Amino acid sequence: MEHFGFPVEVIIVFFGVIALSVYFDLVSHRNVREISIGNASKWCAFWIIIALLFYVYLWVRFDRHWADMYLAGYLLEKSLSVDNLVVFIAIFSSFGISSHLQHRILYWGIMGALAFRAVFVVIGTGLFYAAPWVGFLFAAFVAWSGVQMLRDKSSGMEIEDYTHHWSVNWIGRMMPVYTRLHGERFFVKDSEIPAAQSAGAITRKGLWYATPAFLCLVAVEASDLAFAFDSVPAVISVTEEPLLVYAAMIFAILGLRTLYFVIAALTEYLVHLKKAVVALLFFIAVKMTVQSWNHAVGDTGIHISPQVSVLIVIGTLAAGVLASLLLPRRR
Repeated sequence: MEHFGFPVEVIIVFFGVIALSVYFDLVSHRNVREISIGNASKWCAFWIIIALLFYVYLWVRFDRHWADMYLAGYLLEKSLSVDNLVVFIAIFSSFGISSHLQHRILYWGIMGALAFRAVFVVIGTGLFYAAPWVGFLFAAFVAWSGVQMLRDKSSGMEIEDYTHHWSVNWIGRMMPVYTRLHGERFFVKDSEIPAAQSAGAITRKGLWYATPAFLCLVAVEASDLAFAFDSVPAVISVTEEPLLVYAAMIFAILGLRTLYFVIAALTEYLVHLKKAVVALLFFIAVKMTVQSWNHAVGDTGIHISPQVSVLIVIGTLAAGVLASLLLPRRR
């Protein structure tokens, strides 16, 4: 029995590794009150090792070509997520969320991302298989995202106010809001709010109130959905195999929670990393255009292999980091 061209054994290994890793992560962090940079760095290394072990498994089980397609997709998803993590920093700052509560919100945000990515991957790969010309639309959208980032004159590291984000306003219209944090709760009952604190802290009367923690989660999910419109075409540009696309995205996403705390600490130093991400977006647009032309119109004879994609991604990110170290922005 096969599924998307892969034996059921591979699917079992993939989801089994994810389930065990997430469970291990949860058990390890259940009593953690504050996320240190050291702890976050160790867990970043853990998730990277897990992703690389799956790469080795694909190489041994199939061949290097399949493994490299997965690795190229993983590296693209990981590198594009850097800009999304900067947005998370702005969101948490807007709502005044502490690091421990950030960890909890990111956990539920990533759980939502796992489900949304599955839907996006099925739709994206389905459209690409059914109508290869759709790849041109994907390429145009990715290029447009790169242009939008270039038009942003600032570094992208400024703190914006996300308390009035469209998703937050939508929740405010759907249900009452309690404007103060209530421990780590996403929702609070009317009877649990002291009378002295209710004045001016609730938008309107109700039985249940959404807290700023839940509004923050909604803003995180909304920004991640927007991010998916770039990342899904990016991974499809290196492999059209749905399971490899999903595996690359999931292993990259599972490490975002701890990567966030590392990026948050290094944001003011990695000042040129955003430019590297923009360069990768344009590379993705070119690669998808060529790939779509080969599928829809005819073979051009131009092919960018997964091995070359891996080298380009690593080289571009390394250049961004090196430029940040050699040419730091003056404070």
